[in-house]
Amino acid sequence: MFALIMAGGSGTRLWPRSRKTQPKQLLDLGSGRTMFQEAYDRVVPLFGDEGIFVVTSGEYVPMMRQQVPSIPADNYIIEPFGRGTAPCIGLAALYLRRVDPEGVMCVLTADHYIEKAERFRRVLRAAARVAEEGHLVTLGINPSFPSTGFGYVCRGTALGTVDGFEVFRVEKFTEKPDADTARRFCESGMYSWNSGMFIWRISVILREFERLMPNLYAQLMEIDAAIGTPQEQAVLSRVWPQVEKETIDYGIMEKAADVAVIPVDIGWNDVGSWSTLLDILPADENGNVITGQHVGVDTHKSLIYSPHRLVATVGLEGMIVVDTGDVLLVCPRERAQEVRALVKRLQEAGRDEYL
Repeated sequence: MFALIMAGGSGTRLWPRSRKTQPKQLLDLGSGRTMFQEAYDRVVPLFGDEGIFVVTSGEYVPMMRQQVPSIPADNYIIEPFGRGTAPCIGLAALYLRRVDPEGVMCVLTADHYIEKAERFRRVLRAAARVAEEGHLVTLGINPSFPSTGFGYVCRGTALGTVDGFEVFRVEKFTEKPDADTARRFCESGMYSWNSGMFIWRISVILREFERLMPNLYAQLMEIDAAIGTPQEQAVLSRVWPQVEKETIDYGIMEKAADVAVIPVDIGWNDVGSWSTLLDILPADENGNVITGQHVGVDTHKSLIYSPHRLVATVGLEGMIVVDTGDVLLVCPRERAQEVRALVKRLQEAGRDEYL
């Protein structure tokens, strides 16, 4: 059994701290460990260093090796550039099957917050047993509110209980519903949030690529034939730009015939914006999450990040203030997801020094 940690994203919604040269998974956002280190800490008791593989961009590998030196250098799988999670996972599967063609791979990410680490490891063990039977398994998160920012998984017939965890067939996937639909999903008790974490046998997922994404599969096979030869990098560099962008959800999971879901409460959160950190980091008596220097009057439920200078606030409620020295970001908490629009504006303006 392998842990595959996807760690190549740029994390634009946590700009201006998350930059191209130092994305969010390589940052300490307030816990004392970077998100990549926390992802490692969660899985190493189950997989050991030899069983942890990382798929990422080549430019991030030196920083990752510095942060977690115990992961073997050969366990880094280099993606030339991002083409979505489907090509990323397919490429990684080619390398993992050289270690164990019938092994189980647990597809995880480096930018999730998981509070209940031991329970998380327990559900991964249970999911691996389900995957051994040929199912594609996804972890569903018991929803705590009707979120419109997450995809949903509807469970169908029960498949039984494994190590105390109930397992169901997946009836359907629904991408980010509107508020009324999300409320209805939560009230039904039949839906989980789609965590984006998957468990399956390597041979099974490659067969699904062949069946459901034949063009990508053919490209993967071209790369596969060159792995371990002097032509490996040249072939990868030639083929990869031709690969179409696609997520594993759209490309495989929504069309696959045999998908199982294990609904679970593991204290999960997708650290997708500054607003999320207000939910998961320790707050003071006024509900503020403070990193650095701050003095406030009548300031509540706000996130203040300023290690370089003093930030003084009066009358703030539900605000995000992030001062990185070269950039000052100020926005209401409820609009934190729109930070990516600022990044797009900077890209269009050619202000690469801030990206």
